[in-house]
Amino acid sequence: MTAPTDEQELELLVKQMTLEADGVLSLRLTHPAGEELPAWTPGAHVDLTLKNSLVRQYSLCGDPADRHSYRVAVLREQAALGGSEYVHEGLRPGHRLRVIGPRNNFDFLPAKRYVFVAGGIGITPLLAMLTEAERRGADWELWYGGRRQESMAFLDELASYGDRVHVIPEDISGRLDLAAALPAHEPDTLVYCCGPEPLLAAVEEHTASWPAGALQVERFKAKQVEIDPDGEQAIQVECRRSGQTVEVPADVSILDALESAGISVSSSCRDGICGTCETKVLAGTPEHRDSLLSPSEQESGATMMICVSRARTSQLALDV
Repeated sequence: MTAPTDEQELELLVKQMTLEADGVLSLRLTHPAGEELPAWTPGAHVDLTLKNSLVRQYSLCGDPADRHSYRVAVLREQAALGGSEYVHEGLRPGHRLRVIGPRNNFDFLPAKRYVFVAGGIGITPLLAMLTEAERRGADWELWYGGRRQESMAFLDELASYGDRVHVIPEDISGRLDLAAALPAHEPDTLVYCCGPEPLLAAVEEHTASWPAGALQVERFKAKQVEIDPDGEQAIQVECRRSGQTVEVPADVSILDALESAGISVSSSCRDGICGTCETKVLAGTPEHRDSLLSPSEQESGATMMICVSRARTSQLALDV
């Protein structure tokens, strides 16, 4: 993964809204003038600016071959900060939304066989992967778990794939059985998983002995990272392109410190999961606290998410 560049910002029309399941609403977005939209690949997401400049990321779950519309799906969350509530209660067809992207932190890599594991709204980034796997002629199967069948989105759409799709509503069939879904590592097979943190943690534990890269995951919420506030140290960040050196106090993020110094850096989630603030590291050693970079990417130290990560060295040089 590399830091995003040349992302496009568009104002798109909410063309259609569809209730896909209890609490899940899909939006179909089009260009007001009917123009083609930027191309995207399976696993990509876009940033939507909702009410009061609130920005939220949503996976694209349509067909990448459709250049005239984007589809996203939004779960109504009871404990949300207003984004999903606004989509469900305030947004209507005909409204316009500011859209940035697409950006892909969940690349769909080539393989002979795929196993997809989804939990709840985690089905969204996998839908386009199923379409692409079909185009490639790859062997695949999907294991899709949810709390209730009525709350599981896109079931009619998935039914067309036949017995390769295993739908497991917890209230009827119990929890998704990882031993059945992932009995053993198979060569030339990739596992793609998206869903709530307990599912991701369970799948990561289940596949811990598998080769690096065999499991690909995407998180909607940041992993819990234990931080000792008393162990935090101030650091110095040299911003090579801006020609400034910024002192970052122990209790301030690198992103916040750079913004306070007048250095503009693209950002969105500020939780280390969206990739918007990914920045090239030119010198120094990052201390990674994100939920996005793979272990090998973190070990390389080539980039970092400056919204949450800090440094193991007293100084960093960044390409900002």
